[in-house]
Amino acid sequence: MFKVVTPGFSQEFERWTDALNTANSLIPQCKSWTEDIRIFLFDELVWVYSRSHKYPQYIGAGMYDRLAKIFIQEALEEESADSGDD
Repeated sequence: MFKVVTPGFSQEFERWTDALNTANSLIPQCKSWTEDIRIFLFDELVWVYSRSHKYPQYIGAGMYDRLAKIFIQEALEEESADSGDD
């Protein structure tokens, strides 16, 4: 569903939080002004980090809200799975 792409690295993830954590862990390796880190949702670019911006950019109208909802849904699913292990 999500794919993190940067020069020399590409990996797919089922969960937004896993993709975001991986992308954030790659930021220190992004040393050149021409390199960037991208996250795609299927074929749609949704997040990009480059040294030309101080913070990562969410791409597209309403994308931040859309990804925030996915994050909350994943957190609730994780919480219910953890409480089911009792």
